[in-house]
Amino acid sequence: MQELFTKYSMDSIFEVRFGLKLNILDESNEEAITFAKAFDEANALTFHRYVNLFWKVKRFFNVGTEATLRKNIAVINEFIHKIIRSRRKQYSCHQSEDILSRFLLESEKTPETINDRYLRDIILNFMIAGKDTTGGTLSWFIYFPCKHPLIQEKTAQEVKEIVGSGEKGQFTQFLEKLTEGALEKQQYLHAALSETLRLYPAVPLDRQYACKVDVLPDGFKVKKGDGVNHVTYAMGRMKYIWGDHADNFRPERWLHDGVFRPESPFKFPAFHAGPRTCLGKDFAYRQMKIVAALLTACFRFKLKDPSKEVTYKTMLTLHIDRGCEEDL
Repeated sequence: MQELFTKYSMDSIFEVRFGLKLNILDESNEEAITFAKAFDEANALTFHRYVNLFWKVKRFFNVGTEATLRKNIAVINEFIHKIIRSRRKQYSCHQSEDILSRFLLESEKTPETINDRYLRDIILNFMIAGKDTTGGTLSWFIYFPCKHPLIQEKTAQEVKEIVGSGEKGQFTQFLEKLTEGALEKQQYLHAALSETLRLYPAVPLDRQYACKVDVLPDGFKVKKGDGVNHVTYAMGRMKYIWGDHADNFRPERWLHDGVFRPESPFKFPAFHAGPRTCLGKDFAYRQMKIVAALLTACFRFKLKDPSKEVTYKTMLTLHIDRGCEEDL
């Protein structure tokens, strides 16, 4: 299931951000599937550099995991540069309003700066920021209602009241009624997704580097070049931040008189805070609400073994190991 969610996220990113129909959910699309596998494997191998003390040696001799990583990067680069070349040809005949088209327009003004490598990095940044984060959060969202059936029913009831009941085989009709206005009215669903991100943030650990000397609010002095971590995963479980029931999954903590009220991003940093707040925050919520509304309206999920706890998959983002397929 997690694999399907991440594929959906990738398709959405390419279509909305870059004006391209990737169709990675089509199993016959071997080129896109190969690209996705290379991207996922490169993600995991890059993360393991944190625990592999000899990765630089392996990279120098091009052996082991570093040789595999280099092959995956070559696959990724070839696929993305092919897309960029194709879009340049299309753009000369037909202009669009997607983000990639706007960068293509700017590249005509400053080709020495916004070159193909720059465009490749733009595409990869959007993928890294939106693919696994959205897919992983949706997986955790399905897991929690399984552990809390009443919350699953409350979510489904809200969707039913606003959009209508979803019947098997009538997904298209249901999605047609799932308008922007309908999504905005789904306050409990928004709260449930936020509660999922509080306990299982897509990026559980964030590391920053100080550009200059600074002093933290508690008086701790930071030198230029120091690394500063904030552990979003731990923050979501701290009682002095979230109260005595910090460990409990309670969407109601986000609701006031039935209306969703966001917390300070410095208290809930799942999307960062200040000038570096995630640009795709609203898009991510919209993506997740569409999928979550459809699934909760059309299906009921149960765990094969309710007493079994899921485990994590070691990556840059917080994934469920095996995507929960063996547990649902």
